[in-house]
Amino acid sequence: MAEFMELEGQDGVRMAWNVIPGTKQEASNCVVPVSAVYTPIKPFPNMPVLPYAPLRCRNCRSVLNPFSIVDFAAKIWICPFCFQRNHFPPHYASISDENLPAELFPQYTTIEYQSPGEASTIPPVFMFVVDTSIIEEEMAFLKSALSQAIGLLPDNSLVGLISFGTLVHVHELGFGTIPKTYVFKGSKDVSKEQLLEQMNFFLIKPKPPTGVIAGARDGLSSESIARFLLPASDCEFALNSILEELQKDPWPTPVDQRASRCSGTALSIAASLLGACVPGSGARILAFIGGPSTEGPGAIVSKNLSDPIRSHKDLDKDSALHYHKAVKFYEALAKQLVHQGHVLDLFACALDQVGVAELKVAVEKTGGLVVLAESFGHSVFKDSLRRVFRSEDKDLGLSSNGIFEINCSKDIKVQGILGPCASLEKKGPLCSDTIVGQGSTSAWKMCGLDQATSLCLIFEIVKKEIPDATLQSSNNQFYFQFLTYYQHSTAEMRLRVTSLSRRWVAGPGSIQDLIAGFDQEAAAVVMARLVSFKMEIEAEFDPIRWLDKALIHMCSRFGDYQKDSPSSFSLSPRFSIFPQFLFHLRRSQFVQVFNNSPDETAYFRMILNRENVANSVVMIQPSLISYSFQSAPEPALLDVAAIAADRILLLDSYFTIVIFHGSTIAQWRKAGYHNQPEHQAFAQLLQAPRDDADAIINERFPVPRLVICDQHGSQARFLLAKLNPSATYNSDGHHPGGDIIFTDDVSFEVFLDHLQRLAVQ
Repeated sequence: MAEFMELEGQDGVRMAWNVIPGTKQEASNCVVPVSAVYTPIKPFPNMPVLPYAPLRCRNCRSVLNPFSIVDFAAKIWICPFCFQRNHFPPHYASISDENLPAELFPQYTTIEYQSPGEASTIPPVFMFVVDTSIIEEEMAFLKSALSQAIGLLPDNSLVGLISFGTLVHVHELGFGTIPKTYVFKGSKDVSKEQLLEQMNFFLIKPKPPTGVIAGARDGLSSESIARFLLPASDCEFALNSILEELQKDPWPTPVDQRASRCSGTALSIAASLLGACVPGSGARILAFIGGPSTEGPGAIVSKNLSDPIRSHKDLDKDSALHYHKAVKFYEALAKQLVHQGHVLDLFACALDQVGVAELKVAVEKTGGLVVLAESFGHSVFKDSLRRVFRSEDKDLGLSSNGIFEINCSKDIKVQGILGPCASLEKKGPLCSDTIVGQGSTSAWKMCGLDQATSLCLIFEIVKKEIPDATLQSSNNQFYFQFLTYYQHSTAEMRLRVTSLSRRWVAGPGSIQDLIAGFDQEAAAVVMARLVSFKMEIEAEFDPIRWLDKALIHMCSRFGDYQKDSPSSFSLSPRFSIFPQFLFHLRRSQFVQVFNNSPDETAYFRMILNRENVANSVVMIQPSLISYSFQSAPEPALLDVAAIAADRILLLDSYFTIVIFHGSTIAQWRKAGYHNQPEHQAFAQLLQAPRDDADAIINERFPVPRLVICDQHGSQARFLLAKLNPSATYNSDGHHPGGDIIFTDDVSFEVFLDHLQRLAVQ
């Protein structure tokens, strides 16, 4: 695994197969698709940033890279993708074997270009869209969090404010003397033209001819834009005074009804306003929503409390009345935002569902951030919001206006990307007929991206036959190039180029090579993204069966065994943890929707779809660390057998961090031993997992929820739900001080036993 981490440390790429099956048939026998998880703008301390424009192949537009063949005498380079011969321009005249430009250095397979004079003139834009149909207590929490956030905004950034409840209020921040707002009816969708008309955008300049409406560049004066978007340094006082005055939605709510809330209309108005004022800039809409949308387009439930909010069962039976209509509305909003280059960030804080499942498409296609918490007073929300604007060492590195492109060797096609991006519909010879996620294109728009955003690329091998062995040995490399053109957080435009080469194998005897290049962590993450995607788009899809079949095929192809003899079955170390990953994936919140609302499931999948391999593996198979007097902190098996009365366990399941005190430890703690000077060692034992948990929390976005619980306590369920049930209520003899799990789920041992029996048939 270490060498795969090393490759990721150099290029930000993890591939499931680092030696690639060379033909279509071989690739389909491998079950896990040829795929890569790529983090486009992962920070590399040693990566050079070149102050000139890249040199491109005149045929396929790929960029000069260390795999290009260079003829120094003739000043020609041959493109490894299409074999086109290209002449070097005059300013490369001095190159030679001893005098290479940085982009040809073999160690610089990832490099960045910064073209001078290409910085964006528009500062970052933040449009706050704030829900006021919430109880007074939540309102106070939200106002305090927002005023903190406004204090952290970069001084030059432009800020706007929209609040909504029954009606939508667009606040005119530039009108200093008294607070002034434009009010729109929540139940009616407002077109961009009506919006500009009603907000008097055409008082100074006449209205442009119909059909021509794009923004500042054609008739919207900068004065009229400055009424709604002001530099943070100028309007901090005005904003804070508006926030202080902001009241809970005044419209009365009958006892048997939900509050009236028009989230869809408010977001649509925010998108149209930004589209008119700052099209093509890196603007973000930050939506703070505290309950379900009940009014206007995008409503997810009626106002009557007698109508429950849709559950997974309703979605499966297709009986959720508002669902398809709302999704269609947000798909249109997503398309508009992608066209404008703007991002939608969602902060959903309520005990009830707010409609994350419907909003998912708009947040994901624009590359927005998403945070789900129980209340605006919860640390998950408050700390996550602070992290968005904090620019110290733990900076998210928010960037915008990204365009991501792929080039690869002619025997490979791209099926699509699973991750936060939108297809630019650039068709070409690279596009496969099979579409996975955002497909049938070789270029994607990433309106918002940060240092952790990771895309999962799914490839297809199209070579039909195996060429003879001599040809295979001389030309056995597949090449990939990923180009990310984006606006850096410093406002300069940059191009990140990552070029990779991987060996391909085919024919008899290739199995050992494939095994040697198998990255089981990356493969588990690809399978998790794929199964989540299939569960969302395929009706009647059975995820457990699909995963089991895949695992049985993998084991019977790559395992060592004698036919029909399960006891002879063994897997190479390269594959040995893969069954365990899939066992935990089958039990994870991505596959088991029972006990989760559609909003929670959508949230978990959105985070899985944007995180890198290491973080995604923790979501699939949480990590467990054990603390005791007998030994230093050490990793423990994710099994109920890890529980002991004199141990503390720290579980990291990515979204939740659990500190679990064994029963003896809990009794000592309640007796206050840790406060007595002679029990210093016990105080240190209690503190160690707290320090480790804080370190994890400081690194992570969204901030995870911290649960501190005791053995046999009610919150111990957070730990028990993730453990392998090797001791259940109907198994014999468990060790004293340990625990059992009340479940009928099979344990990993039983699962493995069945897997071996089926694989050797």
